[in-house]
Parts: sequence; structure tokens; C-alpha cells
Amino acid sequence: MKIPHSISFAFSLSLVLLVTACGGADEKKANKQPNIVFIMSDDHAYQAISAYSDKLIETPNIDRIAEGGMKFTNASVTNSICAPSRAVILTGKHSHLNGKIDNNFPFDTTQMTFPQLLQQAGYQTAMFGKLHFGNNPKGFDEFKILPGQGSYYNPDFITKKEGKITLTGYVTDLITDMTLNWLKTEREPEKPFFLMYLHKAPHREWLPALRHLPEYTKRTFPEPETLYDDYEGRGTAAKTAEMNILKHMFWAGDSKLYPALVEKLNLEKGRNTIKGFEREVGRLNPEQRAEWDKYYQPISDDFEEKYKKGMDDRALMAWRYQRYMQDYLGCIAAVDEGVGEVLDYLKENGLDENTIVMYTSDQGFYLGEHGWFDKRFVYEESFRTPLLVRWPGVIKPGAVNTQMVQNLDFAPTLLTAAGVKVPDDMQGESLVPLFEGKTENFRKAAYYHYYEYPGVHMAKRHYAIVTEDYKLIHFYYDVDEWELYDRKKDPNEMKNVYDDPAYADIRAKLHKDLDALRVKYKDSKELDQTYIEKSGKPEDRKQ
Repeated sequence: MKIPHSISFAFSLSLVLLVTACGGADEKKANKQPNIVFIMSDDHAYQAISAYSDKLIETPNIDRIAEGGMKFTNASVTNSICAPSRAVILTGKHSHLNGKIDNNFPFDTTQMTFPQLLQQAGYQTAMFGKLHFGNNPKGFDEFKILPGQGSYYNPDFITKKEGKITLTGYVTDLITDMTLNWLKTEREPEKPFFLMYLHKAPHREWLPALRHLPEYTKRTFPEPETLYDDYEGRGTAAKTAEMNILKHMFWAGDSKLYPALVEKLNLEKGRNTIKGFEREVGRLNPEQRAEWDKYYQPISDDFEEKYKKGMDDRALMAWRYQRYMQDYLGCIAAVDEGVGEVLDYLKENGLDENTIVMYTSDQGFYLGEHGWFDKRFVYEESFRTPLLVRWPGVIKPGAVNTQMVQNLDFAPTLLTAAGVKVPDDMQGESLVPLFEGKTENFRKAAYYHYYEYPGVHMAKRHYAIVTEDYKLIHFYYDVDEWELYDRKKDPNEMKNVYDDPAYADIRAKLHKDLDALRVKYKDSKELDQTYIEKSGKPEDRKQ
């Protein structure tokens, strides 16, 4: 049937108007500044996220960010320790320039941080959870943060509007509740928002939510192949570090043996290390403590029986590793649940399509690799950190990137995404081109520098250059040692090939490139010496 011209014209005009309107709406949406949800956990190893590996735990909600966005497999930190890492993230500058080289040095509060710039550009800003340094973070319309390390059970918070408060409950759940409450009741819909959702977990001493104790205290986890490492083939640094699960963990605070049993069996042999247990478990109210005792008292009783029958060092290491994983991974279970709640809220309220969601940790962590816990080293498990980013319409779902990105890049990335000028003194690179699949002209090598020695865990001072293929490290201060690792052939970093003639050309090139990076990032021997002198006497540094 032939359509009358008048009807055909009207239909065509309507179609044109509809397409124009839709195009205008799409353009308006494209030009709108994205919301940003920055999620960071403390000491969350990439090995404990199932998007990277499902050997230890399933994290279905954190994995949703990877499934809907990009997973970075070579993301890393510039200084693997809590407060300095956070300072790098906020300033976009290496530790030697922002001044926060270790957990002891004060943060230079005159430094401009990227949340301040977002706030100045019209973003509504909020921070909930663990900052780790400073009680009055700049650039936030609202904040509720833990004092220092914070507590797992019934924690205190420093707030912008209410002063110091103490809340009943589990810290991960409370931080999630604060975050959701802000989104529901305080967010101004006409403004883009920047939200920092920062977990204490799974930081030492690793206390899971009570609801996860029935499952996780009963689970058995596979051991890493280097759990019983003897450090042959490595230098002084690996052999003298004090982060061995068997030798250096605390029996009460870390392994959760009751203090009376620790004293009875003389497990600490002169060390007074029950304070971690008393500080954390002592915060439980009577009802919570009764529930906690249901699971940890039998663990203590069972260990006493086994120990009295005889346990050699290998058996003790195996037992302590399982206790460590049960508590560490139990903490992550609550983090994953909280992330799921936040992602669900964004989706259910139509916010997910114009919101960047970034999940990361302040550094990596050893989960028994080389017999270790903790971080600090440029060795793989503490240097490498999880990074998952979702940005609908920009990042293709399920994308994977292998380039040498660092936490140094977060500030310029988020400023660029928001359309805010990146200050000239920021040293990171925007990841936005990588989000769009443009991988050329990005850095080929990452720079790393660790300072806190002598200090907790006695990881020696060192700096390094890391590429996708190799890692060259210089340990200095009380030693002068070089190590070179082939990351592809020796992913466990078991053999230092620095003196291997087969790597002579590679070693020479890496030395040259490392020198160039030191110049590029304005680091130097003179600065090294300055920070050594400012750190005070060696006997005052070890804590």
C-alpha cells in the first residue's frame, strides 16, 4: 500500500527529530563528567582476587569490575608500604618528592592532592575508611576515617562533622554502610561525585567478620611452591628480612593462640608480643567475644595437643601458614560482599553507566611466597598490585592490559577522565589512552624506591627498574648489592642472574635505563643520603 505523501513527510520529520534528540542526548551524556568510585583495600594481594587466580578464594563481586572493564596484570607501586603508597596516590608524585618516604615521616600537607582539584572543579567529594595518615584530609566535603591503622571490631572513627565516634560492628561492614548511606542521603544528583571507599582489611592482624569464622577457620588452602624457601641464589636482603611466617609472626596477635597458652608453651621465647591480641580481641563486647571464642578456643586447644606430641619446623610452618590464610582470606570475604553492595546500588539507581569504578590495593602482599608475610620489597608479590577499572562506554568489557602502570598514575588518570588539568609537577601518566586501547608511547619501565630501614621487618633500602621482562635492583645503605631477575623465565625470582655472562648486555642496558629513570623522576644519591640523615640514628629506627 502506498503511504500518502503527507503522512510519509510527517513520519520522516518525526524520525529526524527523534534521531536528533537521541544524538543530542548521547552527546550530552558523552560530555558529562563521570562519577568516580575509588575502592582500595589495605594489603590485598592480587593472588587473593579470583580475577587473577582462583587458587585461594573466589571474589565474585570484585571480579565484576574486571568482567565489565579492564584488568591490569603488571600494575605496581612505587614504594610498597602503606602510608607512602597512599601519599603517592593522592599527589601523583614519587615518595622522594612528596616527602612521605616511610610510615614515620610526616606527610607534607602543603602538597596539592587530586581530590582537592576535583573538588575545585565542581565534584562532590567523600572519603570513608582508612586513610592511615592525617586526621583532616583535604579536598573532601565529607569524611569518616579510621585513626591510624584502625580496629576490626567496634572501631573508632574520626569524622568531619561529629568528631570522634565509636561504632558497634565489623569495620568492613561499617565502612560499606557509611559509603552507601552517603550515596543514598548526601549525594547531590546535579553534581558529579568522587567517592573514596577505603578498607582496613585485610591488614594485619587479620580478624574476619564473625559470620565468616564458621567457614574460614575450617578451610585448608594450597601452599605456595616457595613456602619453604631457603633463599639460596639471592643476596643479603632476602636472607636477613624479618617477615618469615614461622620465625617472625606473633603467636597470639597473628596466629590467634590465646595469650595464656603462648606463655605456657613459651612460644615467643622472651618476646612480649601478645599486645596485638589484647588490643584487637579486647574490643569485642561479651556477646561478640562468646561467638569468637567458639571458633578460636578449639584452635588453641588443638594446637596445644599437637605441639605437646611434637612438631618440627616444617610442621609448624605448615600450621602457621594455614592459620594465616584462614584469617587473611576470611577478611577478604567481607570486602567482596561490601563491593558487591556498592556495585548493586550503582546499577539499581542508574549510576553505573556514567561511573568509573577502580579497585586496587595500597600494595601487594606475600601470602607465604618465599615463606613470607608483609610487603616492602620490589620482589613480585609486594611490588605488583591488583588494578581493575570499569568505565562503560570507554573500556571494553573483559579487556586485559600488561603494561607497566603504577599507582603514580591514578591521580593524572582520574583528573584527565574528569576533564581537569593535570598539574605539571605530577609524575604519573594518564591511563585513559590505555582504557581506550591506545597502548603505544606508554612507559616501558617502572621505577621503585623503598626507604624504611632499619625498621619493622628489616627489609633493606633499595631502588629498582622493572620492565615486563626484567628487574634490576640495587640494595644500599649498609650493603652495596645488585640483583637481576628474568621475570619471564624465573617468575618466582629464585635466581639472581646479575653475574651471569648470558645477561651481560641486558644488565648494561638496564643500568643505563635505571640511571635515566633516576634523572627523569628527580631522584639521586644526594637525596638518598639526605633521607638517610633525616631518618635519625639506626638504633632509633628499628621498631
